[in-house]
Amino acid sequence: MTFSKPPAAPPTHPAPPVPLAALLGRRELGLRLLLLAGPDDVALHWVHTSEMADPYPYLLGGELLLTAGVQLADPARYVERVVEAGAAALGFGVTPVYDTVPVELVEACVRHGLPLIEVPPRTPFTAVARALWRLMAEARLYELRRVTEAQQSLATAAARPAPVPAVLGALASRLGGRAVLYGADGTESAAAGRELPAEAARALADLAGVVGPRPGGPASASGEGGGLRLAAYALGGGDGLTLGVATERRDPGDHPVTGVAVVLLSLLTAPHGAADVSARDGALTRLLLGAPAAEAAAALSPGPWTVVHARGGDGTPFAAASLAAELGTELVDAGPTVRLLLAPGAAATARPGWTLGVSAPAEAAGLPAADAQAARALRRAEATRTPLVRHRANGLAGLVDPAEAAAHARVLLAPLSEPQAETLRTWLSLHGSWDRTAAALGVHRNTVRQRIARCALLLDRDLDDADVRMELWFALR
Repeated sequence: MTFSKPPAAPPTHPAPPVPLAALLGRRELGLRLLLLAGPDDVALHWVHTSEMADPYPYLLGGELLLTAGVQLADPARYVERVVEAGAAALGFGVTPVYDTVPVELVEACVRHGLPLIEVPPRTPFTAVARALWRLMAEARLYELRRVTEAQQSLATAAARPAPVPAVLGALASRLGGRAVLYGADGTESAAAGRELPAEAARALADLAGVVGPRPGGPASASGEGGGLRLAAYALGGGDGLTLGVATERRDPGDHPVTGVAVVLLSLLTAPHGAADVSARDGALTRLLLGAPAAEAAAALSPGPWTVVHARGGDGTPFAAASLAAELGTELVDAGPTVRLLLAPGAAATARPGWTLGVSAPAEAAGLPAADAQAARALRRAEATRTPLVRHRANGLAGLVDPAEAAAHARVLLAPLSEPQAETLRTWLSLHGSWDRTAAALGVHRNTVRQRIARCALLLDRDLDDADVRMELWFALR
């Protein structure tokens, strides 16, 4: 009698498959490979023993089927049904029914490409099953360790100063391939890992274009190109970004590892689109572009706020956003000089790869002055090659009446233009160093000398006199 069964969903395997070669390597079993007509990387998902004339109804696919041939009346039909069921290999036990593996069975396995193994009389089928389950348990433990270590590596990368490139690098390293972040227009935003052949690079970009934020579009896709395994995943940040991965092979643990990377990259690249944040972003932009402070401050809390100016980073499109996340703010203006606004309670600390200038805390209405303080502090940080410089409080200048001091400063500095006053301020702050002042202002040292000489002439003061320098410094501040 021939049984049939309806098509079923692919079974869920409890553990990673074991290569047939690994089972054959267990010398205590004495297994002998008679035929490897199929691929040389046969994967075994489990073991099943059956003496049925037609074991088809009892197979799930991927098994090593063990039999002694008790009801082997038609070897050709038997192998045909075993292959139809999706068995990975056939193990034939010699004795007590057969002294050798039947020739007809060998020939049928050759025709259908079914690997055939001889099980010696001294090896019970249960020993084969137990050995395979042990190998599967070892493989499962290995995969769990690999996935856990990869997750820890990705989480560590996400906490680095430039988290997006770091996560891509960690993912590419763990998978032994290349990880690419594509923008909504299909261009590469960032990438890590070994370079791909042109054919594989084009195929991966095409695959990334399949997934995305389109209504009803797939969240992931896989394929092959240039001899590599390819996969693409849509990120959940809302900007249409896509992660592309290319590897030589696809191991069981690759999917959960990549899934962790997708979640982290989605969080790291997600835009801050809440209404209140958008309003504050707009207020900061208007304020820094010269809008009246009272107008912009209406959208901000009273403070005190801190303005930070920064230069550096790794040059990627996400560097400014990463710095903002590390400093605990969503208010960032990503320009050649990154400008950030820190809310009350947020602390500005030195960050690897960045040079920071930090203002004194200020109320919302005093942010324009704080912005200028941060700019001057950044220039001083760059001139002194210091990772972070804070605007210093007034000190002794605070003992003088502000109105009286301002009036005196206006009179004293009246002969100077704003560029001349800024040059003098920078030169004094750097203790009269020509080279450091030139570096801070981005001009030649001879230009600094000429400007300072002109200031001395216009002010009619001896700038080598310590008292004169001190008076001018207080006036300039």
